[in-house]
Amino acid sequence: MATDLRLLRFLRAPRFFVLACTVLLAACAVTPEQAAKPAKRALWPQPPDRPRFVYETVLRSAADIRVPQKGTEKLMTELTGLQSTADTPVFEKPAAVAARNGNIFVADTRTRSIVVFDVPRRKVFRFGLRQPGTLQQPAGLALDAEMNVYVADSKRRQVIVYDQLGLFQRAIGGPADLERPTGVAVSPDGERIYAIDRSDNESDRHCVVVYDKEGTKLKVIGTRGRGDGQFNVPLQGAVAPDGTLYVLDSGNFRVQAFDRDGKFLRAFGSPGVNPGNLARPRGIAVDDDGNIYVSDASFNNFQIFSPDGQLLLTVGEASRDSRPGQYGLLSGISVDETGRVYVVDQLFNKVEVIRRLSEAEGNKILQAAK
Repeated sequence: MATDLRLLRFLRAPRFFVLACTVLLAACAVTPEQAAKPAKRALWPQPPDRPRFVYETVLRSAADIRVPQKGTEKLMTELTGLQSTADTPVFEKPAAVAARNGNIFVADTRTRSIVVFDVPRRKVFRFGLRQPGTLQQPAGLALDAEMNVYVADSKRRQVIVYDQLGLFQRAIGGPADLERPTGVAVSPDGERIYAIDRSDNESDRHCVVVYDKEGTKLKVIGTRGRGDGQFNVPLQGAVAPDGTLYVLDSGNFRVQAFDRDGKFLRAFGSPGVNPGNLARPRGIAVDDDGNIYVSDASFNNFQIFSPDGQLLLTVGEASRDSRPGQYGLLSGISVDETGRVYVVDQLFNKVEVIRRLSEAEGNKILQAAK
């Protein structure tokens, strides 16, 4: 019965976004592949079921968050035949994403930087290129309630902390603590920082290292293995509103949950090819209702689970074409406070935005489809 109530709450929960961000995202440019191959609207699930999610936009360049212009910039493009610099992709190999308050942060491993889509200000910028906050291999991202940005850097073997504008704050950990951190999770109050250390394939130090707000090491969760609380190539983590830590234990094809003190609570997931199974999980996120989102680079979709591990919905599919909801190599995933889902596709070099529909919106779409 408890699971049924959570499922009902998830399916009916309405979400709203600030008006400015909605207008800007709706004005995003249509990609060439979308124009060349019109398709039915990307909805999940499709009618006759009531849709709960809809494709909203794709993020690749500054043009994707600007208001379309009819003036000088457009005229110069037509006269010269040159592409506007605003249309140039701003990342080369996106890996992780974190989003809140209309700001979308994308870790780009090839340019060794964090790309920021600041939707309210219609700006795109990057950081992580200057000392002492120079990045070497950004692999994981997290945000706290104050919009501080936490970056897991696999080569620096540290978690680097910046403010919302990209100004360096501090570095946490180091080679003595971390071998190969690929993910980071932070409690909303910033009091607990969890570095997900996937280490090397030959190492037994597959674990989660816990730090306090000042960067003092508190404890280590787990060792390498298959038992409860053990890991085999843990990649990413996320903290739920109630403080539960979820760790993507990719080599064991599961998600493990721990309390604030690192005590094992439960696990779900198993290898396979059916809905609810995991094949090549790459990213994990938690929404405000405590539901868990897992992206998979083999299925090239993301699956949504209830807090106790029950499958709620599957979104997306594998494809050779970069069309809405179709993916080639999924990586990181994030969910913001509006319920929007941001998912990284490394093959097609994009971040897609999938919006949660209110019950009224879903019913309207369903009626129009009849």
